[in-house]
Amino acid sequence: MHASSHKSGSRRQSSHIRTESKSGLLSKSRRESIIEEDEEEEEEEEEEPLPPSPSKSRHTKPSHHSRSRHSRSTRAPESEAGRTTSRASLSSKHLAQLDKENSKKSHSVYDRVPRKHHREYEDETIVETVDDREERERRRRREERRQRRREREAAERADAEAEAATVRDYEVRRYRRKERVASGQTLERGPQSHYGEKEEYRDESTVLDLEEANRKKVRLRNMLILVAVFAVLVVIGAVIGVVVSKKNKSSSGGGSGGSSGTSTTASGTTPSNSNLNGMSESDIPTAYQGTYLDPFTWYDTQDFNVTFTAQAVGGLSVMGLNSTWDDSTRANSNVPPLNESWNYGKELIHGVNLGGWLSIEPVITPSLFSQFTTHDNVVDEYTLCQKLGAMKAKTILEQHYSSFVTEQTFADIAAAGLDHVRIPYSYWAVKVYDGDPYVPQVSWRYLLRGIEWARKHGLRINLDLHGAPGSQNGWNHSGRQGTIGWLNGTDGALNGQRTVDLHTQLSTFFTQPRYKNIITMYGLVNEPRMVELDTKTVLDWTHQAIEAVQDNGFEGIIIFGDGFMGLDNWQGKLTGINNLLLDVHQYVIFNVDQIVLNHHDKINFACGGWTAQALRSENTATGFGPTLCGEWSQADTDCATYLNNVGVGSRWEGTLNMVNTPGGSLNGSVLTPTCPTDNSPRCSCENANADPSSWSAEYKAWLLMFAEAQMHSFEQGWGWFYWTWQMETAAQWSYSVGLQAGVLPKLAYQRDFDCSQQIPDFASLGLPEYY
Repeated sequence: MHASSHKSGSRRQSSHIRTESKSGLLSKSRRESIIEEDEEEEEEEEEEPLPPSPSKSRHTKPSHHSRSRHSRSTRAPESEAGRTTSRASLSSKHLAQLDKENSKKSHSVYDRVPRKHHREYEDETIVETVDDREERERRRRREERRQRRREREAAERADAEAEAATVRDYEVRRYRRKERVASGQTLERGPQSHYGEKEEYRDESTVLDLEEANRKKVRLRNMLILVAVFAVLVVIGAVIGVVVSKKNKSSSGGGSGGSSGTSTTASGTTPSNSNLNGMSESDIPTAYQGTYLDPFTWYDTQDFNVTFTAQAVGGLSVMGLNSTWDDSTRANSNVPPLNESWNYGKELIHGVNLGGWLSIEPVITPSLFSQFTTHDNVVDEYTLCQKLGAMKAKTILEQHYSSFVTEQTFADIAAAGLDHVRIPYSYWAVKVYDGDPYVPQVSWRYLLRGIEWARKHGLRINLDLHGAPGSQNGWNHSGRQGTIGWLNGTDGALNGQRTVDLHTQLSTFFTQPRYKNIITMYGLVNEPRMVELDTKTVLDWTHQAIEAVQDNGFEGIIIFGDGFMGLDNWQGKLTGINNLLLDVHQYVIFNVDQIVLNHHDKINFACGGWTAQALRSENTATGFGPTLCGEWSQADTDCATYLNNVGVGSRWEGTLNMVNTPGGSLNGSVLTPTCPTDNSPRCSCENANADPSSWSAEYKAWLLMFAEAQMHSFEQGWGWFYWTWQMETAAQWSYSVGLQAGVLPKLAYQRDFDCSQQIPDFASLGLPEYY
């Protein structure tokens, strides 16, 4: 039986007093008037002759269960007295008749009609003398009056408790309206009185109080059990954490730039931050406690110098850095160590991006976005931070910064024969502006640690400003999807100047001696959407930004994007500037003319089309000159989750509906399937997004050849950076997954295929063109 039904059942077993208002509850004013009348009546009773008192030889009081059973099955007969209100008077004759009727129906003499100011007595032979009986009755009545006064005084002193007891009593009566059981004790003492001689005549409020007390005891006991269990788990977790931490320390050397102080965050464990041991919050100057410079606010302190410093260069903090560094390492035996110059334009770049780490992208980490509904409209880092709120956004994103890229990431990159890493970051790593919901400056610390890890493994860095103030392209990877507000619109000029100011600060910081050998490439802004912007305005801004960087003494390569204008259109622009490099991003899945190509023709396009483009661009007579492919992948469809924006479909299946997305329009929509089979058989993303373990041998062979064809083509220029090192789900975009699946060369500089070789007909080998 449910507890609620049990409780209601127990309530039905108690007596209930009908009121004047058709069995409703007496109002507070009505109760007070009755009490006053009762007091007046008591004073009069002392002068009135006493009626006969109840005999001591009373009938046995029925049990609660028997009384409840009679209450439900048998109703006391309606009499004139039963229909009157509590003020009606009863004669001794009527009371005697009513007692007899109740006895016939198994009612006790105490189960009578509720009569507030009159008493009911049995007509029995009285053995005692009248004087003795009267004297005893007087004493009893005096004691009752004293008790009533004491109860009223107590009620006045504790009004809240009296009110609560009254409510409980009325609640009890409300559930028992249909019962017509009244006892002599109740009529004499009132429903809330205790009858001192008989404990079983307790008022219902006391029963409820005891039940509530018992429930509180049970809750307290359960709470104590939970606390004890939690304490045991905490102790066990602490012991395991200490063991794991000691194991990690004994199995790995200290990282450059600081002492190790964490478990491997990539495995999902919480950083131990043991390098804070022996320190105290009081070691931090009061003015900086709780700020982003306070190491006690850092989620992860591994390989950071946690000694407090407020020192800054170019207005940017040097927090977490050691004062010494080692540039003697090299990525592999085929490249020079960091402390020797890289001969750019002669020595090819084999690099990879760390996309989605410090600049959030839905396609790389869909788990950050899939928890929301379409109604939430969380489509980029701006709306993600806005939805989460400042504190929760900081917590979630810092955990992501800590775990998504670790020192092992850089070790694996070097082991794959790669020698450069492109690190995208956004302006809020440096500062935020009024109205920005982004998490400010936290990613800056992780950027600095990432650079030190790259140094440890001999990898050179291409710094890439991926998100500029106002958004330089209106795409989600700029931070805010929708309207372009950089060099465009009301605040376009302001945001352009803000970006130049950022580069002034950044170039000041990264021209420090410690960065000369490792920050060898410096990107101005990723993918400015020049087909939607004024070309002259962008070129003027580019001149201004280059000047700001070089005036601060930066001697490395400065990179600018092709703006999707086409490589040939850059011939004759931005001439006469040293160490300037044009960046192009090449994919075959973002326009319907290329995505519709079959597997053979996609490789052929990479070998023919992109090779020819690179050669033309490298020649200043036909192109700009120095050219690099900063992004490419092995994707042959646009099926990856959130690739085309959150909640948007694909060109492949013909479900790319851009109309209702921020910055989208009917012109960008593709509602007709565009796979090579023309949807017969049906174009499907199901197998395109399948786990690599299900890939066929033919598909794996194609992926490897497609990758090596692109590497060959882009090496007709300065080289390449693959997009990207890792993704949560999209395997054809992940270099690390490709290595594991055997669809990328084990060493980037050792390959089996180049574009001089024959390209097989993969369809004849059994590779479907529709998935």
